[in-house]
Amino acid sequence: MKLADWSLAFYRLPYGREVVWSNAVESSGLFALLKLVSEDGVTGIAEGTIKSTWSGVSPRSLHAALEDVILPLMKKVDLGNPGAVTMAYSLVPENRLAKGLVDNACWTLRAAAAKQPLWKLLNGKPSVELCWTVTRAKPSRMADEAAEYCARYGFRTLKVKGGQGLETDLDALAAIRAAVGSSVELYVDANSAYSRAEALDYVRRIAEAGARVAEDPCPLAPDAAFEALQRECGIPILVDASCTSARDAQLYAARGARAVSLKPGRIGLSESLSIKNVLGSTRQTALGIYAESALGTLVNLQLPATLAAEQSFFLTMQSQVATAAPQIRAGSIELPAEPDLSRLVDWAAVKRHSL
Repeated sequence: MKLADWSLAFYRLPYGREVVWSNAVESSGLFALLKLVSEDGVTGIAEGTIKSTWSGVSPRSLHAALEDVILPLMKKVDLGNPGAVTMAYSLVPENRLAKGLVDNACWTLRAAAAKQPLWKLLNGKPSVELCWTVTRAKPSRMADEAAEYCARYGFRTLKVKGGQGLETDLDALAAIRAAVGSSVELYVDANSAYSRAEALDYVRRIAEAGARVAEDPCPLAPDAAFEALQRECGIPILVDASCTSARDAQLYAARGARAVSLKPGRIGLSESLSIKNVLGSTRQTALGIYAESALGTLVNLQLPATLAAEQSFFLTMQSQVATAAPQIRAGSIELPAEPDLSRLVDWAAVKRHSL
């Protein structure tokens, strides 16, 4: 399967409200859509999330990296061979988002060529349980949002964005628990807001408040301090920001890690699969949020994980570039049986929302 053509589009989708991340405040999302076409006419697609504080690229820098550096290498390899594609772009340092886009587009191209849904190729299941991410706000507002989304979509797990200070985080957990009841599981993601010295007390306190998982409570590294924190805190530490490769996963596994976040939107499906293989079946994996639109959700959600997947952020958006937004019922999504995910792109909407 040789590369015959490619295109790259950029679009902005408005949110229904302002979203407060740990490192940005925004009212819309900016995305890239890569399309690859093989010589025999098979199409693969992938969506990338463009935030300077997340991916470190702009539309212009991403386009240049793909056109000048990454895609020329792809013309020399069989796109149907995952190992050959990975080996080709591994020759280039950095450019993580560009590599991830190419990798994901090649996976969707392989599914279309095989005439099988991508989730089948990845040994996944068509039904995926989701969680809702409650972003930073006043505790009362976070509780209202949690109750609304659990009632409307049936979410049984909530990912609560912490990092607003210990007392505020605890107030938010208490308010959310009162609003949604005892049957909904709570994860807390502090986005490394606390120091390593504070982390053990912080995780113990949120665990007492009902949190089942603590994601990045402080800056993490696969060292003795992490090993002690995971051993003593009582709940799984979900490693996210500092685990972006199979090598990172090996180091964390050696230090007793119990859970790791996989983000195909950040590192690509192939590297995510390598991390899963390193961790084996005894450790938990989460399909981490990358603020995908509905289209990106339909691609990245094909990767199986053990914890409730975080790909529900598209509900925040007022417009989409997918022909139909995924329907969430009883907290789960049924993935489409369509092997060719390019058929799910509303190309008129891509043009309408383009930069």
